[in-house]
Amino acid sequence: MSPLILLLPVLLPVFGGFLLIPLHPKTDKVRNLYAETVVLITSILVWVCLLCVRREPAIVYQFTSGFSVGFAVDGAGALFAGMVSVMWPLVMLYAFSYMKETKRKNMFFAFYVMTYGITLGIAFASNMTTMYTFFEMLTLVTIPLVSYYESRESRYAGRKYAAFCIGGASMGFFAVVMTTVFGNAGNFVYGGSLTEGFDPGIMQIAFLFGFFGFGVKAAVFPLHDWLPTASVAPTPVTALLHAVAVVNSGVFAVVRLTYYTFGADFLKGSPAGKLALYVSIFSLLFSAWMALCEGHFKRRLAYSTVSNLSYMLSGLMLLTPAGLFAGLLHMLFHGIIKMSLFLCAGAFMHVTEKSYVREVSGVGKKMPVTFFFYTLGGLSLTGIPLFCGFISKWELLQAGLSEGSLSGLAVSLALIASAFLCAIYTLTISLKAFFPAKGEDLYEKDPGRKEADILMLIPIVVFGIMNIVLGLYPAPVVAFVARIAGGLM
Repeated sequence: MSPLILLLPVLLPVFGGFLLIPLHPKTDKVRNLYAETVVLITSILVWVCLLCVRREPAIVYQFTSGFSVGFAVDGAGALFAGMVSVMWPLVMLYAFSYMKETKRKNMFFAFYVMTYGITLGIAFASNMTTMYTFFEMLTLVTIPLVSYYESRESRYAGRKYAAFCIGGASMGFFAVVMTTVFGNAGNFVYGGSLTEGFDPGIMQIAFLFGFFGFGVKAAVFPLHDWLPTASVAPTPVTALLHAVAVVNSGVFAVVRLTYYTFGADFLKGSPAGKLALYVSIFSLLFSAWMALCEGHFKRRLAYSTVSNLSYMLSGLMLLTPAGLFAGLLHMLFHGIIKMSLFLCAGAFMHVTEKSYVREVSGVGKKMPVTFFFYTLGGLSLTGIPLFCGFISKWELLQAGLSEGSLSGLAVSLALIASAFLCAIYTLTISLKAFFPAKGEDLYEKDPGRKEADILMLIPIVVFGIMNIVLGLYPAPVVAFVARIAGGLM
């Protein structure tokens, strides 16, 4: 099957979402059915492409001097597109219930569906120009989602998100130009695509511009501050921001930049590679500490996301196949875990209309399903065996130790310290929810409190089950990611 078929899962949700605005469905039932149908068909098309499309790039439009728009399927793109295609339909169900009482729902779901297609454009991009184009579009289409509530806080979050991400993309453009001119038109090739005739020092600077520019969406320090602020958005948005679309697009872009354009061999031992690694390690520890100090439920999880994104970046910047393997594996497993945690936090906030960690005291008895699966997610994120988070964190630890340098050891020690902090900032919430201190049960005299709507519980339960199943039977996924990291796909 021709690679041009990759345009279908990219364009269908973009145009399908846009049509929601002029169609303006009058009832929730019609709008929800339309949106879910578009998303489900898109996910089916994704899997048709992953299974049937030839593994070669297709150029859709040629600019000048090697700049072009092209699409292809390779191992890294298949991993990203596959995880997005499974998660999006489930979170749509959650969004239908969560957004039921809000205004401007047609606008919300229009941008929500369009974001799906643009994320797939990043996954299926075959070169730096194409990825950069969709990377910028992702910022533009998610700004209305971040500022959806139109309060002063929401507008500020939207402006901040736009400033950080557009500014980061401006930095990344330097890397796009340099790799297109000196890197075989910026095409993605495992091992790197740099040719000849460039100054190594200038190219290292270009890499750092790309690392920090694309790394804005991966919330690398000191460009991370937009992410906790964006927690003001509706939970279906923050779940996608913090678990799938935006932040993983940042990590995915760094993967493309490091392993498929510049190449690990070029960066290994270089000042640029070392700086990127040290910044990732610092970001990992700093954000874990900030999560521990944060009292707002979703902002605590947001800082946790910053920390775990830096887990991935630390693994990637080891510049070894083991580091790439561990970073990609944690991108997948963290997405599942954090999606579960954010949906649980959103269900609590939606039902109780409360937002702070101190306000969960005793709620576990009223919302046992929600906080049971929250607890499973917290155990997994900490790295407890039998859950998928243990698998990826163990591989990150092994990658650091096997790298054989002080830098690798520093990565491993940072992971251990961060896991300890993670246990405190996630599991103390479970303890408060199920075992409140005497006299601190806030819901003891509130008999009307109950679980969230079934449409919100279904995704929570499904992601919780995925967390357990992939922890107990990770072999197929681990083997698939290992083939990607080894350049076999």
